[in-house]
Amino acid sequence: MSPDPAGWTHQLFAVAAVGVWLAGLSLLALWVRDRWPHHREWSRKLVHIGAGPVVLIAWWLGIDRAIALPAAATVTVIAALNHRFRLLPAVEDIDRHSYGTVAYGASFTLLLWLWWPARPDAVAAGVLVMAIGDGLAGLLGPMVASPSWSVLGERRSLAGTAAMALAGLVALGVIALLPGSQPPPSAALLLIAAAATALEQFALFGIDNLTVPLAAAWLWTVLA
Repeated sequence: MSPDPAGWTHQLFAVAAVGVWLAGLSLLALWVRDRWPHHREWSRKLVHIGAGPVVLIAWWLGIDRAIALPAAATVTVIAALNHRFRLLPAVEDIDRHSYGTVAYGASFTLLLWLWWPARPDAVAAGVLVMAIGDGLAGLLGPMVASPSWSVLGERRSLAGTAAMALAGLVALGVIALLPGSQPPPSAALLLIAAAATALEQFALFGIDNLTVPLAAAWLWTVLA
């Protein structure tokens, strides 16, 4: 049987939609970096947060596993090269030593390998809890004066931790309402958000970008 032209056309459109989103995000991050050069973390967190909705686009448009998985792996390799050579400074131009961007891509790849396309809601839960929760925590934590502490040499604050918990819970709640989602009970969303927030405390070298998404997605499927 010959390949379905309409199917391939749809897949190409879906890939193009993701590409346009990421290209726009990259341009916006470069603009933020040029506009506020003394706040280099802002452009990085913008990419961190803005990359999350890619999973919703992929879910909505039904991107095939044969496309999504290699694409995520390729992006992870590019992130590793960028970490080494600073090809896109808006993503990696920070003072602290972190493999967070690479771990972020690796977690996305692992989530797709484990649950795509059977459980796109679980993939979305893992990605968005990290993208939105941790991203806002990283932005608001240094900006809002609040009690702080250190975990394995990494500064954590009450404002950042609260932002992680609340944003993560909201993200989970939104995913639970999406068509096709198979969410756990509402009370379990609190447990997932709490677990993600606890794991986010341990962020040495950006390892939380790997542990938080995988734990959140796994709990989403188990508690459902």
